[in-house]
Amino acid sequence: MKRITVFMGLFSALQVYAQTGSWTDTAARIENIFSRYKPNNPGIQVAVSRNGLLLFSKAWGMADLEHAVPLTTSSVTEAGSVSKQFTAAAILLLEQEGKLSLDDGVRKYIPELPEYERPVSIRQMMQHTSGLKDWGSIAAIGGWPRSTKTYSNEDALYIISRQKTLNNQPGDEFIYSNSNYNLFAIIVKRVSGMSLYDFCRKKIFDSAGMKHTEWRANFRKIVPNRAIAYSKGGEGYLTNMPNEYVYGNGGLLTTTEDLVKWNDYYAGGKLGNPSLLQKQITSGKLTNGIQHNYAAGLFIEKYRGLDLWTHNGATAGYRSNLDYFPSLGLSIAWLSNTSEFDGNPFNLSIALREIFVPKPPTETAIKQPPAITLDAEKLKTLTGWYRNSRDGSGINLFIKDALLNSNTGLWIKPVADNIFMVGYNKIEFLPGNQRIWFITPAKDSTLFTRMDSANINAGNLEEYTGEYYSDETETKFAVQAKNGKLVLLQKPSNEFVLKPTYKDGFESAAGPVWFERDKKKKIIQLKISVGRARNIRFDKMR
Repeated sequence: MKRITVFMGLFSALQVYAQTGSWTDTAARIENIFSRYKPNNPGIQVAVSRNGLLLFSKAWGMADLEHAVPLTTSSVTEAGSVSKQFTAAAILLLEQEGKLSLDDGVRKYIPELPEYERPVSIRQMMQHTSGLKDWGSIAAIGGWPRSTKTYSNEDALYIISRQKTLNNQPGDEFIYSNSNYNLFAIIVKRVSGMSLYDFCRKKIFDSAGMKHTEWRANFRKIVPNRAIAYSKGGEGYLTNMPNEYVYGNGGLLTTTEDLVKWNDYYAGGKLGNPSLLQKQITSGKLTNGIQHNYAAGLFIEKYRGLDLWTHNGATAGYRSNLDYFPSLGLSIAWLSNTSEFDGNPFNLSIALREIFVPKPPTETAIKQPPAITLDAEKLKTLTGWYRNSRDGSGINLFIKDALLNSNTGLWIKPVADNIFMVGYNKIEFLPGNQRIWFITPAKDSTLFTRMDSANINAGNLEEYTGEYYSDETETKFAVQAKNGKLVLLQKPSNEFVLKPTYKDGFESAAGPVWFERDKKKKIIQLKISVGRARNIRFDKMR
């Protein structure tokens, strides 16, 4: 039996060589991709397997600069959000054991959460359509971003439970949020009586042969062969470790060889009895019928016409990616202990895919409708500021060189009287030109409403100044006038200039900020949005 397995593995390897040329050429291409990781700098670990056979495994660079320890293929490195598929697998196992259902409301297990207008289900949390705001983003708005305090899952729960609103109605949108998976770690403990650390060791890691894998449930624990994480700044390399107790959203300590074993394990139908594979790779639909591409901690995608199950990750200075191509039985994993190549570290994944995944014989280009010409008077009626109904951000449309442009720097191509293309996205002006639908290729649509332009001057700056407090972040902002501008201050040292956009709306380095007025036109609150946490409310105190 062993001989057959080895033969099939060697046959698969030969197929890869046939696609890429000689193995020497393939190895040289891999070496070229990772030449940026120098011997005396933080590095990267890579493993490639096919049908259970390890084709390639190597490490470049250092695991520990302070003690001059090289990175090896057995160096334990943190996997960031690649970890989510293991947390999701634990939830699926608990459902199979009859201890919960994906369609249960989360408050059945986490009663500390507010009772929102529509209940949030376990399934929506697993697929990031729950609307739960990302607790780390909220903590950052409050002045204490992750890595500045030793947060725990209990801290995350406390922050999440203080949010009076959701990012979106449950099921309406896909918005990635770590909160979903931190709460899963708590649910596993409450339902099974075991911590996620113990549950996964007993029911996943040991069964999959992942001998070097565990959760970072206690960041103070000594982990043999752990690679230290680094960032690079003006002073050179600095340690950048996730000194926190939160896990489930991330926090998996592992190796690339263990990760490709995991791919073979679950893809081979070995997780659960019967196999849970179909549940792991099945994404859902939003309430408007649009299919999204997130399943159980996995993005379900296509690459060169082939199915791809994938996820990447970033925590502190760690970076990661794990791919699986089911039709090829191909796993590609990499783990890095440096964030210095953050221009786009995941280009590494594409470069590796290009080596091992054959090009399709033909690729059909996506056709776009041809541009048309609109007269200047027509274009003029479309210009002005429009407000995003979801997060309060603003877009400004204006005419430049006889074309419609925007403050995003993108040319807006007219293809019909009231329809424009921005890349593959569509902008549709509704009758009266007071509202715009922004529609993505996946048919997700966001409504923008025309707003009056800002009119900020020395005479009305004081209207906005004062102190504002948020129950949701337990922090204050002060808005002050400085040198003819408004600034947002957060003690002791955070200061953000507010750049006017539409009336009562501003851009800032912290995110879009806008002020709300009462019926008497008096400002009573401000709101701020960041990518994973929208519409955080600050009430005016004085």
